[in-house]
Amino acid sequence: MILSRNVKTNEKGEELRQHGTHLFPVAFYLVMLPNDEISWHWHNELEFCIVTEGAAMLEAAGRKYLLRAGEGAFINSNILHSVAVENGSCVFHSVVFHPLAVSGSTDNVIWQKYLKPLMENQACPSLRLTPDTDWQKRIVDGFSSIWQEDEAQEYGYEMQIRNGLSEMITLIAGHQPAAGKKAFGKEQRDGVRIREMLTFIQKNFCDEITIEDIAAVCAISVSECIRCFRATIGKTPIAFLKAFRLKQAALKLQFTDENITSIAESCGFSDMSYFSKAFRETYKCTPSEYRER
Repeated sequence: MILSRNVKTNEKGEELRQHGTHLFPVAFYLVMLPNDEISWHWHNELEFCIVTEGAAMLEAAGRKYLLRAGEGAFINSNILHSVAVENGSCVFHSVVFHPLAVSGSTDNVIWQKYLKPLMENQACPSLRLTPDTDWQKRIVDGFSSIWQEDEAQEYGYEMQIRNGLSEMITLIAGHQPAAGKKAFGKEQRDGVRIREMLTFIQKNFCDEITIEDIAAVCAISVSECIRCFRATIGKTPIAFLKAFRLKQAALKLQFTDENITSIAESCGFSDMSYFSKAFRETYKCTPSEYRER
């Protein structure tokens, strides 16, 4: 069954939604941006996504991928990521699945040889997939096949989906970058910190927040906070906070009848002129024009 998706997280930034069922932990999602919001989050499951219309910017563990129609990505387990529309609107399909949907258990060769090394490979937080490369095209085509299986849900579709995911994971595992040392290094530490700081922002964006407040969440200095944000998501803490507030304001303009001044205040903007200027810079129109569209 194809589902729509909006991401909700717990206090650690982990997505709360159960993907699939206990008996078949696989879920397919149809995502339409900017209506659906895929903000920063992470989950234990693995994920494949393919853009079908427009273009999207996927950010994962400090990497950015501009994905156009026909292109996609693989996102590894426990990797912080987000997706945003790149101009206009975008449609993409995703499948989020527990690795046990492929291996069945953790005491067999499928888990030990293919899934476990892939999930532990710090050099492979995500991969861009394009039809220009043969093995990547096989994954893109495989995704289309299992999507159709889930849409039709004819007898045996679960087996076909599991087989398709197995082939896709085999290709990813066979072409993953060489694994580095398994040390709790800077990238892992940054990942833990950024999850906590982003969650703090998402929960408190309507209040007055300083960069000192954000840094205090992880008991680090302001300079270390800035470095962590730039290394992980490519923005400063204040730039992320501003963008997140504007995104919330845009959603309220689209889906509520609340007046613009109230929306600005509820999203952390106390100065209306600054809000209007920032909104125009981001969305290339005024808040009123955005609502009319």
